[in-house]
Amino acid sequence: MTDAVEILEGEPDATVLLTSEHASNRLPPPWAWPDADRHLVDTHWAVDLGIAAVTRHLAAALGAPAALARFSRLLCDANRPFDADTLFRTHADGHPVRLNQALTDEERHRRIEATHAPYHAAIDAMLGRYPHAMVLSMHSFTPVYEGGPPRPMEIGVLFDRDEALAHLVHEALAREGWPVALNEPYSGRAGLIYAAERHAVSHGRPALELEIRQDLAQDEARHPALVAALRRALAHAGRGR
Repeated sequence: MTDAVEILEGEPDATVLLTSEHASNRLPPPWAWPDADRHLVDTHWAVDLGIAAVTRHLAAALGAPAALARFSRLLCDANRPFDADTLFRTHADGHPVRLNQALTDEERHRRIEATHAPYHAAIDAMLGRYPHAMVLSMHSFTPVYEGGPPRPMEIGVLFDRDEALAHLVHEALAREGWPVALNEPYSGRAGLIYAAERHAVSHGRPALELEIRQDLAQDEARHPALVAALRRALAHAGRGR
C-alpha cells in the first residue's frame, strides 16, 4: 500500500484485474479539505459511494487482484486523461470546489505525480504479474443526477472496444433478473472508461467498467447476492471469450 493505491493480490491464474479509481475520499498529506468543501466529503462528488466494499468482496470471491485508489477524485481524477476538463473538477453541487480554484501548472503536476501517475503505474505492474487478466473497472453512480430523472438500472455494463464481452455480462445479469443496461448511465464509447481502456489497450487485454447504483453499492445486506451474480456473469463471459 502507498499513499496513492491499495493493492490486493490474487491467484496467479486470475482472469480479472479489478480497479477502482474513485474508491476513497481521502486527501493524502500535504493536502487537506478546505472548510468550504467539507459539504462534499462523503458525497458522490468526492468518492464513489459503496464501491470500495463491493470491489473488495468481488476480489475475494474471484480470487482476483485489485487496485483501489487512496485519494479523492476531487484531488485528481484517476479515471480521466490529462487533458480532461474534470481531471481537477472546479465546480460540484452548484458550488466552486475551493480545493481546485486557480491551480498552477506546478500544482497540477505535483498532484499528478503524487496520485494519478503512481496509481496507474501500479496497475501496469499488476498486469505484468497477471498475464491472463482482463481489466474490470469498478464504479458507482447516483440514483438521480443533478435533478434529472431516476435511473432505473442497478448495474451498468460499460464498454468501448469489447462490445461482445459486455453483451455476455449483460445477458447473464439480465437472465437473473437484475435491472442492467449497456453503456448506461454513461457510455464507454464517450471516453468514460479511461482507466480500464488505457491499460487494456497497452497490455492487449479486454476491458469493461461496471457501474453499480449507489443505493445498491451501499447496502451491505445485498452485497452477497450482488457479488455472487457478478461472479457468475464474469464466468459466463469468460467462457464466451
